[in-house]
Amino acid sequence: MTPLISRAAAGALLTFACAFAQPAAIGTADRPAAGAARAPGESRVSAQAATPAAANDAGVRVLLIALRETTLSSTVAARISRFDVSLGRAFAAGQTLITFDCDEPVARVNMAKAELAGAVETHEAKVRMQGLDQASDVEVALAASAVAKARAQIALYAAQVRQCSVSAPWAGRVSKLHVARHMSVAPGQALVDLVMDGPLRLKLNAPSSALSKIKTGQTFEVKIDETGKSYQARIAAINSRIDAVSQTVEVEATMVAQYPGLLPGMSGTAKVAGVP
Repeated sequence: MTPLISRAAAGALLTFACAFAQPAAIGTADRPAAGAARAPGESRVSAQAATPAAANDAGVRVLLIALRETTLSSTVAARISRFDVSLGRAFAAGQTLITFDCDEPVARVNMAKAELAGAVETHEAKVRMQGLDQASDVEVALAASAVAKARAQIALYAAQVRQCSVSAPWAGRVSKLHVARHMSVAPGQALVDLVMDGPLRLKLNAPSSALSKIKTGQTFEVKIDETGKSYQARIAAINSRIDAVSQTVEVEATMVAQYPGLLPGMSGTAKVAGVP
């Protein structure tokens, strides 16, 4: 008669059999079925994501600059008596912006004019005396030299008087103030910064690999960050030297029109044909 297996031995055998079969079951359950949908948010890299299409859409960064800009400085040592400028104020070409207190140069002009009048009288008298053989040729020549010297002094002092006022070289706006009314300035001291009115310029750095695909006169679109709008620009100049470090070439362009609301210093993105 075959002995019967005890209940304890049967339970041990069942536990061993389940433990032996569990890894295969778990591995099969964790493996996703073919064509099964992925969970939301699960990362999935495709071949299209690795392409530089997003970089091409970004374009090239550009900076707006004024067509002309300059800093006016003082040519005399004087005190400012009139200051007709303010930040952002518009002015016309030739308009007087700053006037200095120049009483001394004006007095010198008047003094030189008086000396000229006396020198002319002396010269005319010497010429008459020469006709009467009472003055030599040397005396007449010295009198004529005194007249020329007096006239040169008048021209010198008149030039100093003209430097007592600062005029605008062209129409534009004030971008920065360095001095104020009643200040005393020295020669060479900066007074005001000016920017010219008119269509703005753009500067951008294009990859050197695109040098053969761009040319002067080529138009392109630029989107300005500050306004969120797009404008038309035209390439005006291409640098004759490539930056060896960044492998880029500097390109200068101009806006095709004077668009309202654009100011120097704004930046944006340009999409130029042939430039990645």
